[in-house]
This record gives sequence, C-alpha cells and structure tokens, in this order.
Amino acid sequence: MSEEAPCPFCALLRDEPLVAPLPQDVVAERDRAVAVIAPRWWPRNRGHALVIPRAHVRDLYSVTPDDLHAVMDLVQEVAVAMRAAYGCAGISIRQHNESAGGQDVWHLHVHVFPRAEGDDLYGSAPLPGFASPEERLPFARLLREELSARRRGDPETRTPQPDPA
Repeated sequence: MSEEAPCPFCALLRDEPLVAPLPQDVVAERDRAVAVIAPRWWPRNRGHALVIPRAHVRDLYSVTPDDLHAVMDLVQEVAVAMRAAYGCAGISIRQHNESAGGQDVWHLHVHVFPRAEGDDLYGSAPLPGFASPEERLPFARLLREELSARRRGDPETRTPQPDPA
C-alpha cells in the first residue's frame, strides 16, 4: 500500500471501512487504542491480531508516549487473552517502520501472533490476499469473548480453540 493510499485503520475508526478490516473484526476498543483480527494471515498463524492507536500516527518515530503506552497495554491484554482463547503454545509480537523495515500500512500497528512449535512464522510469507470475513469471524468472536470476560474480572475463562483448517 502506498503512503498516499487511504488509511484502512482510520476508515474503520470512522465507521467507513474500506476492504478490511471490518467492524466485525474489532475485538477490543479502548480510549486510545483498538484491536482487530488481521485480514492478512500467515500459513500457521491464523487469527492474529493488530493493535492500533486511534490517532493516525505513521510509525514508532512519531507516536506520543501516551498513545504508545495505550497500544502496548492493549497488546498485553490481547496476548494474554489470545493464549487462553486459542490455546496456543506462545505469542509473538512485531511492529514495522518504513518500507525497508517491512511497513506496508502507514498507520502504526503491532501484530500479535498466536504461535505453535515449528510454525515457521519468521521463515514464511503471508498467504496471498485477505482471509474472508467468514474465516475471520470465529477468531474475532473467541478473542472478543475472552477479552470481555477478563475485563469483567473472570481471568480463568478459557474458550474453545477454533478449527485451524
């Protein structure tokens, strides 16, 4: 995506989504940050999430400390909930800056990946295109329910793992 292209995250936050992500992909909303199920998936890491600041901030170099803190707080919430909801063996996060750093959407965002032993996340490329809204929905529901339960104070909540096929 070019830097001049409309920002898909800002469009979603204005309730004017482009192709993806869609409102159904939103799993958590906080004052300064939002988490969504990512539309682009890796072969063995389906259902990963993106955490974005509400303010349009291009990259890590220009984010305010308050917005960065809010994003990372939500990253932690999502990671804890994802591990419980998906039953994954671990979590990885990553964030890219500038073209040379792998950034392709010009709005700061942090990826939160469910991990499994031998999943080859760093040695594989994303799947072509976007996962369909129907494919993303079960992951969004699981993660949204787990995050909501934890906010209500039920930290022992575990929901079933979606079928990864």
